[in-house]
Amino acid sequence: MKRINILIFISILIYAVVLLAGCSSNSTNQTITEQKKKGLVYASSNDINDMNPHLYTGSMSAQGMVYESLVENTEKGIKPLLAESWEISKDGKVYTFHLRKGVTFHDGEPFNAKAVKQNIDAVQHNKEKHSWIKLSSKIKSCNVIDEYTVQLVLSEPYYPTLVELSMTRPYVFISPKDFIDGETKDGVKGFHGTGPYTLTEHKVDEYATFEANKDYWGGLPKIKKITSKVLPAGETTFLALQKGEVNFVFTDDWGADSIDVEAMNQLVDPGNYQLVRSEAMNTKMIIANSSKSDSPVSEKAVREAIWYAIDRKTITKDILNGTETVANTLFSSNVNYADINLKKRDYNLKKAKEILEEAGWRLGKGTGVRTKDANKLAMKLYYDNNSSSQKIEAEFIQSSLKKIGIQLEVIGEETASIANRRSTGNYDLLFTQTWGLAYDPQSTIAAFNSQSSYLHTTSGIAKADELYNKIDKVMVSTDEKTRKLLYKDILKIVHDEAVFIPISNGRVTVLAPKDLKGISFKQTQYELPFEQMNFK
Repeated sequence: MKRINILIFISILIYAVVLLAGCSSNSTNQTITEQKKKGLVYASSNDINDMNPHLYTGSMSAQGMVYESLVENTEKGIKPLLAESWEISKDGKVYTFHLRKGVTFHDGEPFNAKAVKQNIDAVQHNKEKHSWIKLSSKIKSCNVIDEYTVQLVLSEPYYPTLVELSMTRPYVFISPKDFIDGETKDGVKGFHGTGPYTLTEHKVDEYATFEANKDYWGGLPKIKKITSKVLPAGETTFLALQKGEVNFVFTDDWGADSIDVEAMNQLVDPGNYQLVRSEAMNTKMIIANSSKSDSPVSEKAVREAIWYAIDRKTITKDILNGTETVANTLFSSNVNYADINLKKRDYNLKKAKEILEEAGWRLGKGTGVRTKDANKLAMKLYYDNNSSSQKIEAEFIQSSLKKIGIQLEVIGEETASIANRRSTGNYDLLFTQTWGLAYDPQSTIAAFNSQSSYLHTTSGIAKADELYNKIDKVMVSTDEKTRKLLYKDILKIVHDEAVFIPISNGRVTVLAPKDLKGISFKQTQYELPFEQMNFK
């Protein structure tokens, strides 16, 4: 009798274990099913804004889902995208592209040579807006050869042509039906691209919904729906992730981080989320306004002292939790043409003080702030409110500069305001970052004399004219040896002048559900290949 009872008990126990396992499996399957239905909902600290791909207010991560370029910049070089193949003339001035057939815009309009010409002409009609991208000043004409062949004619050879055509904007394609009076410079009527996702709903400052393009030439994406939900960075985003209101976070445009690394780890540890990071992608830095003559930052000695006074090892180890590495130069050595020997400025408060003393900045008794000719050594550092790490870094740097007699006021502002300060020159010091592997060094360097980017950073240095002259030469050089020498000179000039003060080499970080597969990265930190992801 006892033996029978024991057998019954064991049978019940085994049944219970199997039942629980089944429930657990069903629960997991149910979770995956729910995720598939909901798709990806990612937290963004900013609205997607105007999605016109020929202007610059829209979210690049969102535009990257909707619009496509002729070619794609990959780890293995330039590859076909909307153009299946191309030829370059011997003199380097004519690019002939053979377009992919059977591609349509989201509104059903055909993608062909005529549409390519209409788009490129529209960009060129507003080329002053695109002065940061040198290709805009090189294009003479865009000609239709036949329905699927288009020719781009340049005024002179320009080696980064294919690289700049591969960028997220402005040389991407929107349906001609969306044009207003044949143009895009004053706005568009809709946002129909050829990309893997279509914009289906947008509620300003709340959310935007993108659905898989069922007619996508590259095949139907497995993630059927992607939602960009606007949430304040920090605790609000963290709580939204905990509650399941959002299930995906990645480094935002211009490096704004929705939650810090410690918060991410809290979500990963229970096993519900995974953390995926790209290879080194960019350099996080502080730019100094050399053209601001009424500010101490216009002095090379002051900029150099600031460089020596920043403890990068502590920032990368303690503030960034080892997720980024120390940057000592504008570009990391894995960037083309950037693997050169430049003067190293390690953390050295003594050296920083000596530089300021030699420059005539004296520290009065009991003041704590250096002065020269009755002027205080006081400046302002602006950071992006949407980045929790920038705020902490700014306050840490503020305390370091105080030790050498520099009074630093740190001010947080919205992303758009930071960008406006960069273009207008209304700053002393400003957090920013290089544009990433797909753009560097040519695009960041081309922006050194662009009004909308780094003109104010570079125009006040002693060798500004020489710098700009070398930039013009390197962009049209057809000789690799000459190009390397020119880039070396350019990088040495800005390094010696300490106008780009590097902090760390950054990576794109993705926090995603543990069941999401196919997470990968592009050669740019501004967008992700969502169409390659799927739940398993």
